[in-house]
Amino acid sequence: MPGSCLDALATFLASPGAEGWRDLPVFAADEQAERACAAADAERAGGHVVAPAPERVFAALALTPLEHVKIVILGQDPYPTPGHANGLAFSYAGPAPLPRSLVNIYRERTDDLGLPVPVNGDLSAWARQGVLLLNTALTVREGASKAGSHLLLGWGAVTDAVIAAVSRERPHAAFLLWGNPAQAKRPLIDESRHLVLASAHPSPLSARRGFFGSRPFSKANAWLDAKGEMPVMW
Repeated sequence: MPGSCLDALATFLASPGAEGWRDLPVFAADEQAERACAAADAERAGGHVVAPAPERVFAALALTPLEHVKIVILGQDPYPTPGHANGLAFSYAGPAPLPRSLVNIYRERTDDLGLPVPVNGDLSAWARQGVLLLNTALTVREGASKAGSHLLLGWGAVTDAVIAAVSRERPHAAFLLWGNPAQAKRPLIDESRHLVLASAHPSPLSARRGFFGSRPFSKANAWLDAKGEMPVMW
């Protein structure tokens, strides 16, 4: 099991799930992923608890290879609450209660598709179907008021390259941009080929300002179906 982010990066790049991703310059020529990992490792060496665990830092990319991406859901950074982050944006593998943003995502899913509320918060089944659950920063300090603490460690260059690669390499993808930080990535997306569904963030502070009622799940599936792509079983 990787003991550092740099170890996790090497393990990821050697894995089958890195297919397509490992060729991006941020993972090779310009070493930006390596520098971001080194910065996260320095935080840990300095006494900070960093989430997620090293072996989960690249979970979103490992579970959803580039050639399989059909939907991108962008989060800002991992949950800073101890034990909550698992490397997939908005996903949660801990005990109840679920994070409030995920509760709201499930509420909209139920209202949109008529599906029952899941009993757990693990979204890895979505990731395995081609839903890239990408945070714009792949690590964060754990603890109250630590959200956003690693946004300036260099992850932005890495995840921008990932978004641009999906836009460039995939024939059709739906981008679900929830909240202003996610929508700031819109210029990276070729909207002549891809669908962008922008709305408020599912956070309790903003969900009632446009996330509820936005029906992103059915809209994305209808668009994929029209393009001849297999819809997602949400």
